[in-house]
Amino acid sequence: MSHTAGRAEPAEFELLLREQAPQVLSALVRHYGHFDLAEEAVQEALLAAAQQWPEEGVPDNPRGWLIRVGSRRLTDLLRSESARRRREENAAHLAAPEEFVAAGPDIDDPGGRDDTLTLLFLCCHPALSPASQIALTLRAVGGLTTAQIAAAFLVPEATMAQRISRAKRSIKQAGSTFELPPEAERDERMGAVLHVLYLIFNEGYTASSGTSLHSAELTTEAIRLVRAVRRLLPDDGEVAGLLALMLLTDARRPARTAPDGALVPLAEQDRSQWNKEAIVEGEALVTDALSRTQLGPYQVQAAIAAVHDTAERAEDTDWRQIVALYDVLEHMVDNPMVKLNHAVAVAMAAGPKEGLAVLEPLESDDRLAGHHRLEAVRAHLLEMSGDVAGARESYLLAARRTTSVPERNYLQSKADRLD
Repeated sequence: MSHTAGRAEPAEFELLLREQAPQVLSALVRHYGHFDLAEEAVQEALLAAAQQWPEEGVPDNPRGWLIRVGSRRLTDLLRSESARRRREENAAHLAAPEEFVAAGPDIDDPGGRDDTLTLLFLCCHPALSPASQIALTLRAVGGLTTAQIAAAFLVPEATMAQRISRAKRSIKQAGSTFELPPEAERDERMGAVLHVLYLIFNEGYTASSGTSLHSAELTTEAIRLVRAVRRLLPDDGEVAGLLALMLLTDARRPARTAPDGALVPLAEQDRSQWNKEAIVEGEALVTDALSRTQLGPYQVQAAIAAVHDTAERAEDTDWRQIVALYDVLEHMVDNPMVKLNHAVAVAMAAGPKEGLAVLEPLESDDRLAGHHRLEAVRAHLLEMSGDVAGARESYLLAARRTTSVPERNYLQSKADRLD
């Protein structure tokens, strides 16, 4: 088998493997079935490539190489599974049929078809919890190892392995097949796919716990996966809106932390550090989507992000336009975090008392019970209104409630300055 003579950097190998992962898995599942065993075989093929390619060079046909290695491993797994079943049930007729132990001549060449969307639908099956959908998507479609996913979500590798195994069992028990869902279900399932990618991005942009504010690995992976979906659905306004939202938000990441890892709020960020290329691309995406597709919540959120990103200075931000966009968004989604952000926008546009009035109904929203963000926003608005004691109390309460070390340190420092 010929290999390219050049040597790629480790990061280039990793990106190549992640791009190939869904196509390799799709080829194996489409040919053999057995999603759970095929996924395991693909992970082993990716590991073999990561070990061999840096030394031997990248094969001329990387996908074909991975499919062949994965196919051999899957054949071994299927034979082992068949033998186990024969032992347990003492029935020789349960041997795996020949089509499950020998690859067909066309498996190396899937004909240029891209099954990423089908694979995403499968990983975001309604039988799975959101946490399981996220884990399985990152593993099967993203090509991340269990250890990488566990590290990103700050859980033990064994815990994440169990979560992924349960997810694969649930899909098997649901009798899912490797095909796009019926057209009647497609829009609903597409909403779940985009929501999972949105959650992956959010966890990467602001880690829910731990010592780091963000995980660039997760935000980068979420953006890469949404780009893949957009290549398949170039006319979908919400796919474009989600990609725009991610680009416009992630563009600020270089300025979100100080050299010591401390959180830097939006109003205090050095905007010269923002990724201008991402901003230009994101703004163009959302402008185009808004002009020619049905309006959706990801597009509105992207439009809000664009208003922030195109302001030369924090004081130039068009807060009235942001308030108007939040008014539109609140009619589309019932999300307390949207209402929280709306309250901040109102405070910036019309004053802290008006913002606190928007915040008041959220006191009785069970979805925000005990959430640090409610107290953090209240503290900010109370500080704006001159209620120093009330602001300090809310900052301290928010600091106690968050599990993110950078956020806790930031909130504690805000309280200390008001002491």
